Amino acid sequence: MTELKFGVFLPFYAFQNVNGRYFDALRDVVLECEKCGYHSVWLDDHLMYRNSSILECWTTLSALSSITSRIRLGTMVSCNSFRNPALLAKMASTVDVLSNGRLELGIGAGAQELEHISYGIPFPSTRDRIDRMDEAVEVIKKMWTEEKASYSGKYYHVQEAVCEPKPRQKPHPPITIAGGGEKLTLKVTAKHADRFDWGYLPSPAVFKHKLAVLQDYCRVINRDSQEIERSCWPAGQIFIHQEKNRKKPTNLLPETETDSFTGTPQELMLLMKQYQELGVTFFMLFFGDLPKVDSLRLFADAFIKKTT
Repeated sequence: MTELKFGVFLPFYAFQNVNGRYFDALRDVVLECEKCGYHSVWLDDHLMYRNSSILECWTTLSALSSITSRIRLGTMVSCNSFRNPALLAKMASTVDVLSNGRLELGIGAGAQELEHISYGIPFPSTRDRIDRMDEAVEVIKKMWTEEKASYSGKYYHVQEAVCEPKPRQKPHPPITIAGGGEKLTLKVTAKHADRFDWGYLPSPAVFKHKLAVLQDYCRVINRDSQEIERSCWPAGQIFIHQEKNRKKPTNLLPETETDSFTGTPQELMLLMKQYQELGVTFFMLFFGDLPKVDSLRLFADAFIKKTT
């Protein structure tokens, strides 16, 4: 049976009530995740959101790489439009070297218009943003694998660009393409992804439908869809309790009120089993009690520490 991987999503908004100790609180959670045996931790990529405190994700990953040794470090997801792809390739290669080959690159087309406008970054149409992401991943792969990378596309151009040192991982760090848009994004996923990420979906039936669309796109380009690791979010927010301590969560985010999970580790695994039967081997977990670590510890005690 294929070993399951469990990643932990650590968005900026989970660390807003830490009295200015954002990095300290994040560091403590990441170290606990590593201790518990989780596969990876993932930071979101935002420049601003109202007046919230937000650390830039790539420099933060670099800092985390120096205080961890085993857990993998990812972006969920790096916004393509924030950085020139050749520069992003250089940044990502650096983090992979500093972490001794533990980088996971998650990339998306970008969705938050206000932060683009506020930072003076263009925010073109959805199609243009996805087309740009498509080209960007091509540039990044060339930068990571070729001695001198050259590329001339509609949006991006590089000429004999050198990216040294190369990433530690060969042929390159895993690339997760985020987004489940069936007309555009899944085409890019079929072309480039080592893993897909569709965020939370309301049912296994919806997941199965998108999987069929992706498989069709893979057939068109003659790619085996099994080369793309299947990933799933079992819920928006997750609150893990022992049976005797079950209680209703009080800190639900408004957007996750209808898709949160509250239950025991065993009940969560029963939910995940539906997706395992569809070939999912990677589960992204967003524990709703962060920065507390009660939920992630309870889940790890039940299903991770015993096998690591």
